[in-house]
Amino acid sequence: MGPTVPHLTVHLPENRLTGSEPELVTALTEAIVGVYGEWARDLVNIRLAGVPAGRFAQGGAAVDTNASVVLGVRAGLFDRPDADEITAGLGAALTDAIVRVLGEDLRPGTVVELVASPPERNFVAGAPAA
Repeated sequence: MGPTVPHLTVHLPENRLTGSEPELVTALTEAIVGVYGEWARDLVNIRLAGVPAGRFAQGGAAVDTNASVVLGVRAGLFDRPDADEITAGLGAALTDAIVRVLGEDLRPGTVVELVASPPERNFVAGAPAA
């Protein structure tokens, strides 16, 4: 993996998130480092977003057992010979981090989406990402 900024946005029920932020940030960072390697630790960028009660729904009913993780990745990741291993590792590690901190009942409702961008569409501090 080359240097890029692993950035993820995590939407969680507000009532499940409040008070767990530091532990969750640590767990999510460790999940990324566990797959990408130690080089990524200082680059992991996490945004936690609490969803107010009644605004997470599944099957037409409000729930507080869903989580949504969107992880920005380089498009080239999917061309690597080990792409299946890396993507599966990211999905499992991020899900495990959430349930370890917030409870196993979130596992079935946790969705991890890997959003790919080509290098020329990634910018950090206004300049193309390395």
